Amino acid sequence: MPPPTDFETYELGDLPLAGGVTLPDATLAYKTHGTLNTDGSNAVLFPTWFSAYHSDNEWALGEGKALDDYFVIMPNQLGNGLSSSPSNTPAPHGGADFPALSMRDQVTAQHRLVTEHFGLERLALVVGSSMGAGQTWQWAVSHPEMVERAAPIVGSPKTSEHNKVFLASLRAALITDQTFAGGRYDPDKPPVDGLRAFARVYAGWGFSQAFYWQQAYRNLGFSTLEEFLTGFWEAFFLDDRDPNNLLTMVEAWNNADVGQSPGFDGDTEAALRSIRCPVLDLPCRTDLYFPPEDEQHWSQFVPHGQVQVIPSIYGHFAGLGADPDAVAFIDRALRDLLRN
Repeated sequence: MPPPTDFETYELGDLPLAGGVTLPDATLAYKTHGTLNTDGSNAVLFPTWFSAYHSDNEWALGEGKALDDYFVIMPNQLGNGLSSSPSNTPAPHGGADFPALSMRDQVTAQHRLVTEHFGLERLALVVGSSMGAGQTWQWAVSHPEMVERAAPIVGSPKTSEHNKVFLASLRAALITDQTFAGGRYDPDKPPVDGLRAFARVYAGWGFSQAFYWQQAYRNLGFSTLEEFLTGFWEAFFLDDRDPNNLLTMVEAWNNADVGQSPGFDGDTEAALRSIRCPVLDLPCRTDLYFPPEDEQHWSQFVPHGQVQVIPSIYGHFAGLGADPDAVAFIDRALRDLLRN
């Protein structure tokens, strides 16, 4: 299905990036849900995950859910095709020449949105899944004075080496397609074979071994494995996902580390110790990217950190709304966090 069009755009102007380059005429696409209180006390920030749009976060919303009485701001991360990205930035900064992005750059843009546009001085909660969780961790480190609670779901404050193996596989799947042409492909003739390989690599990591053993893809409407690989995975990445956009987000994911924030000199543990707010870390028991052991390790350095493990066979996608039971588990956890 085509990208959503139900969003607003905030004009950022020239956006200095952590890598030392300035992205001119930058824009941030976002959507809001709910009504902001007069005192601004019910604002929640919910950034997007890898290759996702704001609409892909809406599984967490709905009548009677934990976020129902909150004003939820869903910014699309830079690079996803709706906010400033290789695919929508004109020369000389578009396409293969788009500058590298970091989690800090995402937070810089979002901070301007919530402070300049909405006039907010605090956020009742920052919550996000996967790369959205990485942005959540970065918010808690970069703006401890604003974030009252943080809930990273199936994501980490630092990308592990095992995770980087996966990301290197994705990168190789795309760039080895001759049609990719170093990122200077014809937009009307994208590297389809590379995108298809990209999707197949993703398929082995996004869901768990138990998910495939139990053929749980049948719960998602697919009767065979091949049907799932083509109808779910290939369809997702072949449907309007720009390869340069994907690689830009891959690099941001690959280099994620809150320890690279100013003042910490690469010390991830010190950065985590600086977090003031309660952090509820929600990994999935069967996630191959961000296993619970990793999050239990990092959360021990957060002064008010705790871990609740999502009991699902859906792996990483348990935190992206694919498993109804996991959605209910996450909603209960967020409700308890917001009571405190």
